[in-house]
Amino acid sequence: MHFHFHFHFLLLSLCCCYVLALSWSQSQQFGNAKNYEGSSDLVDLDYHMGPVLASPINLYIIWYGHWNWKHQATIRDFAYSLSSSSSFPSVADWWRTVRLYTDQTGSNITGSIVLSGEFYDSRYSHGRYLSRLGIQSVIKNSVTSHPRGLPLDPHNGVYLVLSSNDVQVQDFCRAVCGFHYFTFPTIVGVTVPYAWVGYSGTQCPGMCAYPFAWSKYSGKPPPSTNGGNNIMGAPNGDAGVDGMISVIAHELAEMSSNPLVNAWYAGDDPTAPTEIADLCMGVYGSGGGGGYVGNVYKDSWGNGYNVNGVKGRRFLVQWVWNPVKRRCFGPNAID
Repeated sequence: MHFHFHFHFLLLSLCCCYVLALSWSQSQQFGNAKNYEGSSDLVDLDYHMGPVLASPINLYIIWYGHWNWKHQATIRDFAYSLSSSSSFPSVADWWRTVRLYTDQTGSNITGSIVLSGEFYDSRYSHGRYLSRLGIQSVIKNSVTSHPRGLPLDPHNGVYLVLSSNDVQVQDFCRAVCGFHYFTFPTIVGVTVPYAWVGYSGTQCPGMCAYPFAWSKYSGKPPPSTNGGNNIMGAPNGDAGVDGMISVIAHELAEMSSNPLVNAWYAGDDPTAPTEIADLCMGVYGSGGGGGYVGNVYKDSWGNGYNVNGVKGRRFLVQWVWNPVKRRCFGPNAID
């Protein structure tokens, strides 16, 4: 992908310490989340003339810290599912809503996402506490390590940094569950889109593994699929990793539609945009909103999911804003 990276220097001067983040406060999760599951003309989602990820994406995962191989397998299968055929409604069907967004040439976001490489930073190259800007140094380490480093891919590369349960990241669990931005040439050498998501299973499952865990602030578990207060089971057996899947989906959707902070978002301030997944936080099915996830499926063990993936996997991923229907939408919608 050939971005016009002259945008970088303007944006760097405006918001060098800024990243686009998925922030789930407790009040947003369980009671007062703003979402637009129903059709709405109140959403001022606009195109700001910047690029989207229209060329095939090479996805590179950086595993930071010590990871459970089963959790890694779950996340890999989700990545494989983005461009692979599975039974309807599938992860690829969910991505079709993201693909509706175009750039100024009319080119849609790509439907080709290939897991092209993985890097295992099990030695904690930058310690067990990472600042937001420090995530870029982790990427730099992954592309300069020899002999098994990742390629530096400025045309089609997207880098996903995933931190393990024993790594603390600035604002993680306090204000964010994940974020996306673009790298600075002064640190990494080129400008490429990237995202970070942390494993919350032991640090803050009630905040970042919604709706598979209790919120310690709510006094009750999050709502189940029937609107009750039973904890929803995680479809892949771990609240932390299943919660990560939805956050990863959130960040990939927004990184593809707003990679340089100058494409698709609502609001007039690019340092505080509302992006296509922010509009639908907490909505996973028809009728969702106000702390209720919506109408989703249950497997034979009662675990909640809304899309199918490769190898028989099932995932629960939040909906995103559909610019044609002008509402939050997912392939499991019943209307």
